[in-house]
Amino acid sequence: MELDERKQKILHAIIQNYQETGEPVGSRTISKLTELQLSPATIRNEMADLEELGLIIQPHTSAGRIPTDKGYRLYVDQLMQDRQLPTDTRNEFLLRRVDRVEELLMQMAKILAANTNYATMISGPRYQKNKVKFTQLSPMGNGKLLAVVVLDGNLVKNNILNIDEDIPDDDILGLNLLLNSNLNGLTIEEINLGIITKLKEEAGSHSEIISKVLDAVADSLGQEDNLPIYTSGTPNIFKYPELTGGDKASELISTLEEKERLESIMSGSSEGGEDRHEIQVYIGDEVPVETMKDCSVVTATYELEEGVQGKIGIIGPKRMDYQKVVATLKNTMSQLDEIFKKK
Repeated sequence: MELDERKQKILHAIIQNYQETGEPVGSRTISKLTELQLSPATIRNEMADLEELGLIIQPHTSAGRIPTDKGYRLYVDQLMQDRQLPTDTRNEFLLRRVDRVEELLMQMAKILAANTNYATMISGPRYQKNKVKFTQLSPMGNGKLLAVVVLDGNLVKNNILNIDEDIPDDDILGLNLLLNSNLNGLTIEEINLGIITKLKEEAGSHSEIISKVLDAVADSLGQEDNLPIYTSGTPNIFKYPELTGGDKASELISTLEEKERLESIMSGSSEGGEDRHEIQVYIGDEVPVETMKDCSVVTATYELEEGVQGKIGIIGPKRMDYQKVVATLKNTMSQLDEIFKKK
């Protein structure tokens, strides 16, 4: 949506004022901004146009205006400028070196919550492009075969296969050599029809077992374990009246405690050549969690090493300080880069 400069400035002023006060913004308040130099009557006319465009609303008669989700979206996409955190503020976000990644992520969640005054959530790292490290077939007797699939990062997936008859140890050794010489280092996309056909042909009478093993490998590469999510700053929710009315606060807190409900936000990845530190802003109805429709969520993708990614999310009211949140996330990404480059 294209707005003329005057409307842009008025919308920007409404959003910034509402972010600071949480109160509807009137034309007289906007007219006091010296850089605008507009009368209250002129501002009221511009506000009427902005309201007609669906960018602001009047919550009740005789009140000022507040931004709509559409207004916030336009602000984030077109009007918001990059902000550099002051040096003394940046120092508050310093992360300590720790031995375990889990400790670092929990520490980071607490620091971000304390310094933004919003709730935070951070997902544990996962491999975005899992590869087969090796496979191991072992006889279990009674027509069963254990297929162990080890993926990058030493993620182990155990699969029990039902087979028609017990297989001699020499044949199992041969199948293990065949599988590992053809599958090691491949992703699910790289295990193509040509490789599958070759494996079955070389397996001879055991081609059916190869089919079952390949199914197990595909399942292992496609499986997603429960994603660990670390949260902090839940009490910050009570600082914002728009998030505490009725059952809103309890529902939001419950959501933050039930980590599986957050996976729809936190399980996405940044692929296809996109910036590995990609920042996304979800506003109101854009948030894919029903109990967060009165919130905004800003996420950033972090990367510990190539292909090992997770997400950081900051949750606040729709009037959150988007500039500060985005700047804080960018600063945090830089610190993570420094920590893991030094390791």
